[in-house]
Amino acid sequence: MGGVSDLRYWIGFNIVRGIGPKRLRALLSYFGDVERAWNAPADELRRAGLDRRSLQNLLAARSSVDLDEQLRRVERAGVRVLTWESDEYPPLLREISEPPPVLYVRGAFTAADAWAIAVVGTRRASVYGKEVTRRLTSALARSGITIVSGLARGIDGVAHRAALDAGGRTIAVLGCGIDHIYPPEHRSLAREIAARGVLVSDYPLGTPPEGRNFPPRNRIISGLSLGVLVTEAGRRSGALITADFAADQGRDVFAVPGSILAHGSVGTNNLIRDGAKPVLKPEDILEELNLTMVPEYTAARETLPADETEAAILRHLSAEPLHVDELRQQVGLPIAQVTSTLALLELKGLVRAVGGMMYVRAR
Repeated sequence: MGGVSDLRYWIGFNIVRGIGPKRLRALLSYFGDVERAWNAPADELRRAGLDRRSLQNLLAARSSVDLDEQLRRVERAGVRVLTWESDEYPPLLREISEPPPVLYVRGAFTAADAWAIAVVGTRRASVYGKEVTRRLTSALARSGITIVSGLARGIDGVAHRAALDAGGRTIAVLGCGIDHIYPPEHRSLAREIAARGVLVSDYPLGTPPEGRNFPPRNRIISGLSLGVLVTEAGRRSGALITADFAADQGRDVFAVPGSILAHGSVGTNNLIRDGAKPVLKPEDILEELNLTMVPEYTAARETLPADETEAAILRHLSAEPLHVDELRQQVGLPIAQVTSTLALLELKGLVRAVGGMMYVRAR
């Protein structure tokens, strides 16, 4: 992880409009580190690929933004900043295309968050939607699953509350700066989540909860999760955007069926028609994602000792899928030893099979 001084420049780039993950990645590739990229001359920034508007925005920010004050503001707010270089950056989120370069965090991500499910739905939740969400989320949380949602009114709030009441962990992804809690009636809920889970946003401090912010943040909700469960959604519900992101990210999409006469079930019924997995009970999710033994996985991670073989395999795995045969060649070990060690590491939650005998590192 970069030093505290580096955080200033990550925060600076996060403030500049028009420099998202793709452009920042290009700048880091060209200049080598974030400080040199921030301080580079204009002609060099052009050669690195910045277009005219992004360059103007960066130059304006460099002349007007006090990076030291921005860092002090973060510290005063009791907020931690994670970047692509941070060891604590969530592994599942790191796997998606163009993950957010900067995360503002209250609370702390833990190894348990490797087993996370997003639960989302309409803000105008019916009695049916609330009860279904409460029952399914409570059961998932009691099974050791971290619940991810967006702190919105309706289904999101019910999901967070159910996870906490079940003694589980929950992550709330905000569509505004982490120093703005929206909706305001969820401030107490947000404090509980920060104490027993995570509040997270990729928006700079001070960003208001504008409507345009919420669809993009949904890709973080799905990115932090192994799968997305939509419990109730109308035809134009924002939860369907989260489901779309999940599908694009290769994550499973689940939906609770409802009456064909109910407006709030049009979205979920359409998802099922289009290929989402219908959910009638929590086991439908746990079995599909092989999460029926999360407590045992957690215990294995804590108690089973690592050895040189495990260490060698972990050194060669990353967020990029690697075939077991290529891994065997890189570590120089017999295939039987590699496959048996991979099975043990998967039990510990340290690696994940992603199909086709391909593996990624899970933390």
